[in-house]
Amino acid sequence: MSHENESFTAVLKSARMISPRVRELTFIREDGQSLSYLAGQFITLHLPSADQILSRNYSIATPPQTTIEFQIAAVYVEGGRATRLLFAMEEGERIKTSGPHGRFVLRDESPTRYLLIATNTGVTPYRAMLPELGRRIDEQGLRVKLLLGVRNREERIYGDDFLEFAERHSGFEFLACYSREMPEVPAPFEFQGHVQDRLADLALDPGTDIVYLCGNPGMIDMTVSQLKETGFPLKNLRREKYISSRGSGSTTA
Repeated sequence: MSHENESFTAVLKSARMISPRVRELTFIREDGQSLSYLAGQFITLHLPSADQILSRNYSIATPPQTTIEFQIAAVYVEGGRATRLLFAMEEGERIKTSGPHGRFVLRDESPTRYLLIATNTGVTPYRAMLPELGRRIDEQGLRVKLLLGVRNREERIYGDDFLEFAERHSGFEFLACYSREMPEVPAPFEFQGHVQDRLADLALDPGTDIVYLCGNPGMIDMTVSQLKETGFPLKNLRREKYISSRGSGSTTA
């Protein structure tokens, strides 16, 4: 069970760059308790700046109940005040935190297929969902296709996790779409272009497919517009927009 609006102090246990522009931060609660949340939810970090507290939302990248640690992935924003603070944090530093928040979660439903579409750090909620997706694939015959859009292979965060998951679950497929640079020898799962360019190839079924969209608002708006034109029902869409100054945006059911 998740506890909405709980406030606590988080301690930075470790940090690493997982792409040229993304820093992964691993936290633990100062009180030693585990963080209770649902896969797909986000937390709010309250960052002390010179003249104010900057509150920024970040999706939790780790599956629930696997460890007392939890991770977020922060993308570098040129000139961003929160970016400067998060990228300068050192191990052992403390930060006020609240949450979890959000409704961008897996529901108790029985679709035939999930289409999980993301840009850059928008893929982090899907990483947190992997254990539950694996259970539904194995027990319910669910099929899942995940599309990640980034600039190039170097920015393909958590790609190895998804590829390894695909090897263990035949009902899961991972596709990477590169908007700027393609590898000289692309792998079968790598494509040129944006994630929304792949929609026509997905053979969407409005009766059995559920589409999750997370990340850049432009991608989400364009994808929703394309889906509307095909008659895909809005009730089968789940959306979470990431606004650059706030990390993670609002959720539309």
